[in-house]
Amino acid sequence: MIWYRNNNLNSNNVIFSVPNEGKSATEQMYKKATGMLSGVSDLIVIENGRILFIECKDETGKQRESQITFQNKIQANGFNYYLVRTLQEFIAIVTDPF
Repeated sequence: MIWYRNNNLNSNNVIFSVPNEGKSATEQMYKKATGMLSGVSDLIVIENGRILFIECKDETGKQRESQITFQNKIQANGFNYYLVRTLQEFIAIVTDPF
C-alpha cells in the first residue's frame, strides 16, 4: 500500500486493506456481527473505472477455502481477482492500463 500511495498519480484512485482477522475471539465475534466476510481479499483497489481484489501471500502461502470461495464469487461477477506474492507482481497489476 505504501508503494501505491507514493506512486499513484491520480488522486481519485483508492486503495484500502480489509482487516478481516481478529486478535481475540471477542474481536472476531464483533467483526462478524458488524459485517465481516471471511475470505475477503487483503486489498481492494479502485482506479480508472475498475475494481481490483488483491490477495497477498508469501511464496509458500496458500489460500484458505473461504478465500477461494470469495475469489470465485468476485470472478463470477466479472471483477478481477489477483493472488500476488511479490511487490513486483503487485506493481505489474496496478500499472497495467487494462
